[in-house]
Amino acid sequence: MCGETSELTAQEGKKSETSETIREEAEDIIISHVYAGMGMGIIPIPFADFAGVSLIQLNLMRKLAQLYRVPFSEDMVKNLIAALIGGAAPPSFSRYLFSLVKAVPWLGTAAGITGAVVVGGASTYAVGKVFQRHFSEGGTFLTFDPEKARKFYAEMFREGKEAVGRGSGVRGKSPDT
Repeated sequence: MCGETSELTAQEGKKSETSETIREEAEDIIISHVYAGMGMGIIPIPFADFAGVSLIQLNLMRKLAQLYRVPFSEDMVKNLIAALIGGAAPPSFSRYLFSLVKAVPWLGTAAGITGAVVVGGASTYAVGKVFQRHFSEGGTFLTFDPEKARKFYAEMFREGKEAVGRGSGVRGKSPDT
């Protein structure tokens, strides 16, 4: 009996260590994509940044799905991201607004770039955190409900926006907290 208990404890420890390792890898994947999303904001051409951030977020989902061993379908993921972000009105509107403002010479370009850097990073952070939490709870793309995730997306968007705006890094809350 005592041998069984220590074996179970060792298995639980390995499982906990594995989930912690996966969480840390997911954080690293999210952070690297956030920086890439921020980098897209410096593209001065209106809507080119938007397209770039969309591709970065799609790649983020591919990497997280691979990490959590979730089957990936590009078309499904594009639709889920659009449904998630599109339903979060202020953050999604700001993506278009900052991209469009870049068309105004000089001051508009500078303001548009600054805003697009923050919004590109924050939205990528929020998308990553939403799916990190969903996958860590055993979810898949088929079981994802954008309606249920919007509140958490908005919270993570605010957190990402604050971190990106401060320039102090974007490591935030674990999806377990």
